[in-house]
Amino acid sequence: MYKGIEASRGIGIGSICLIVEHDLSFESKHIDDTEAEKARFNNAIEAFKTETSAMAENIRKNIGPKEAEIMEGHLAMIADPTMAGEMTKMIEAGQCAEAAVTAVCDMFIGMFSKMEDDMMRQRASDISDIKISLLKLLLGIEDVDISKVAPGTVLVAHDLTPSMCSQIVKENVVGIITEVGGKTSHSAILARALEIPAVLSVPNITEIVKDKDTAIVDGTEGDVYINPDGEVISQYVIKREEFVKAQAELKKFIGQKTVTADGTELELFCNIGTPKDARKAVECDGEGIGLFRSEFLFMDRPHLPTEEEQFEAYKEAVEIMGGRTVIIRTLDIGGDKDIPYLGLEKEENPFLGYRAVRYCLANSDMYKIQLRGILRASAFGNVKIMVPLVTCVDEVRAVKALVEECKNELRSEGVKFDENIEVGCMVETAAASLIADILAKEADFFSIGTNDLTQYTMSVDRGNAEVAYLYSAFQPAVLRSIKNIIQAGNAAGITVGMCGEAAADPLMIPLLISFGLKEYSVNPVLVLTARSIISKWSKAEADALAEKVLALTTEKEIVELLKASAK
Repeated sequence: MYKGIEASRGIGIGSICLIVEHDLSFESKHIDDTEAEKARFNNAIEAFKTETSAMAENIRKNIGPKEAEIMEGHLAMIADPTMAGEMTKMIEAGQCAEAAVTAVCDMFIGMFSKMEDDMMRQRASDISDIKISLLKLLLGIEDVDISKVAPGTVLVAHDLTPSMCSQIVKENVVGIITEVGGKTSHSAILARALEIPAVLSVPNITEIVKDKDTAIVDGTEGDVYINPDGEVISQYVIKREEFVKAQAELKKFIGQKTVTADGTELELFCNIGTPKDARKAVECDGEGIGLFRSEFLFMDRPHLPTEEEQFEAYKEAVEIMGGRTVIIRTLDIGGDKDIPYLGLEKEENPFLGYRAVRYCLANSDMYKIQLRGILRASAFGNVKIMVPLVTCVDEVRAVKALVEECKNELRSEGVKFDENIEVGCMVETAAASLIADILAKEADFFSIGTNDLTQYTMSVDRGNAEVAYLYSAFQPAVLRSIKNIIQAGNAAGITVGMCGEAAADPLMIPLLISFGLKEYSVNPVLVLTARSIISKWSKAEADALAEKVLALTTEKEIVELLKASAK
């Protein structure tokens, strides 16, 4: 059995089709006739646009308009004058087109791949896909036609790119296995949209398997079996039938309120990264937006977005949500998120350095542009402002003072906004957790970011494999921190939500119910699953489980108990 990341739930059993990567090597030579080389490059760009447009249309017809936006995003990137313009400049300087494409794409890939946020890192995958497509066009290489694979096929590849996914015929593919990718990668998003089980990041799987091998893909647990015996296959045939039945049961939660088994009503929101993601939240029955990551408005561009551009983006998401809550997190830059045009200096320890609210307060003119954009959007719906990486009460007060400055400016200009807009903070540092009772007197709401809270509480770099075993929200220290934050917020009468990955974890949900969490913000595709799990637990049952959990002393003991108690 091989282990990977469970990216698209379900069980797939079938015959492997191994997608072999092409050799994209080329001779980097000096070009004398730069005009001819630019023409060759421009022809490749036009061919790329034509092919990508066709892929987008194919995805729109066979999967959905939301998923088609992935390929449309590729078109937008290549149309950006920064990317294509830099390639053209290199060609004009005597570089061959292949070298220019590689150098510029690798620069952007390097920038995005260093980022911790999975959605940010996905930009690196997008640009890698663009790079590969352009190189194939320049080198005259044709892809394997995935649309012609036989029914019952399990696709195995180093990376299943969106351009590959666009060719998939859902009825023929029963599983996907790759060597790279995560839960938020586009291959995972498209696999979920197609309802094809997928396990990603299985080390060296393309070297282990061969065409026609039999594979079991357990996209729920992240397990892969190659050429299993008859007994294992029989077990998974039963598991597949049980999964199909459970998925059908989830449909009864569409349009229902999110309530515990004893009738306590909770809020189930969604995390998004772009205005268009709000549509996915609505499609998946989300009750609001608990986290709108505004960083995407600042990336993929050579300069800061204007107030008008930000206002339009926020307004779009607010109008899509139709009056439901939209919590916009202000710029969380620094750490793993580098934006070249901001000129941030390299730091030895960026996660403890000049980032998020620290950077924004030190660059108040830029920050006020964002705050004005958010305030203007608040005239069109229920908007809240969320401040990231708060470590002391002074930061909350400073942001609120800037918000008041912006309000005064907008009033004098006759611009409408929500006079009572709430300003809350993410509680994602050990410092914020320890003074949660003090912060609750200044903040209008809390949102717990479990990813960073775990990292800072455990003093662990989750990107370091040597210490990754410590990175778990089920560590006793993290659980006590979460409980403290929720209780402090509830005692002060403010809403406490959670927008980290733990909010959708079936093992964590009963503990959060016991601790008194009122708002859960999850990936849109997990809304019905989370609603179903919440519906199975009463407060009394959750309290009894939490009491046992908090009496345990190790993460392993806690996880074992929660798994044994799962409903």
